[in-house]
Amino acid sequence: MNIPDDKTLGQPQNTVASVIVLERFGRLLFSLAIIGIGVETLICASGHKVVPVIPWLPAIPSLVYPVGAIFILCGVSLLFQRNVVLSSITLGVVMLLCGLAFDVPRHLNLMSAEWRTNVLEPIVIGSLAWRAAGGIPGWLHRTSRYLLAFALIVFGIGHFQVLTFIAGMVPSWIPWHQFWTVFFGVAFVAAGTSFATGCRQRWAAFGVGLMFAVWTLTIHLPSLLGATHDPDKWSDVFIVVAFWGGFWAVARDRKDLNLGADSTLA
Repeated sequence: MNIPDDKTLGQPQNTVASVIVLERFGRLLFSLAIIGIGVETLICASGHKVVPVIPWLPAIPSLVYPVGAIFILCGVSLLFQRNVVLSSITLGVVMLLCGLAFDVPRHLNLMSAEWRTNVLEPIVIGSLAWRAAGGIPGWLHRTSRYLLAFALIVFGIGHFQVLTFIAGMVPSWIPWHQFWTVFFGVAFVAAGTSFATGCRQRWAAFGVGLMFAVWTLTIHLPSLLGATHDPDKWSDVFIVVAFWGGFWAVARDRKDLNLGADSTLA
């Protein structure tokens, strides 16, 4: 009888372990980003016409303070893995409702930059919260998948609409600005198609998370360090970190992703 060597035997376990580590790190980043969004929401509750924190709320203290507190509580709950299902559903519902209620009426053009930023970004964060939690209703799990697919495809198309503007955001020390803008636009559309069809979702989630990780480290953190008193820069960092962590957290999605032995793990 031929017995495979230890390297062959260890491959599935190593793959599962890597995915689990990726998921846990993603959950950590996502939780901290949500806490950061909540804290910034409370700090920016006054002195602004619209609070410059996702979701972009009218600066009405009776509205902003409860929303900020909800984000902090949900982020802390996700961080310490307490009441995860309730916190994930609550976070997703608040993000979705705020985006639809306050931003859709003001930005009706689906392909506008404001629609992508003000409407789709909170919807993506909410959908990632739903997908990262086990035990949520199946219909909500499927809905979040299609919302993510829709948002990613719109993000990708947006790269081609404002190619020059986005290319200008690439740091000067990185060559081929337009190439990378086109590349990431195609990557967005491909990832959205993956979520929509259910094909290779784990790789799509990992790839999108990696893309936001690169943007965090090369674009948004350096920009923040040069303008630490600008709330918009803080918002940008919290959003991209939430996307980075959120997509890596769903890379181990047991309901839709074929992870083999991983599907039996708690």
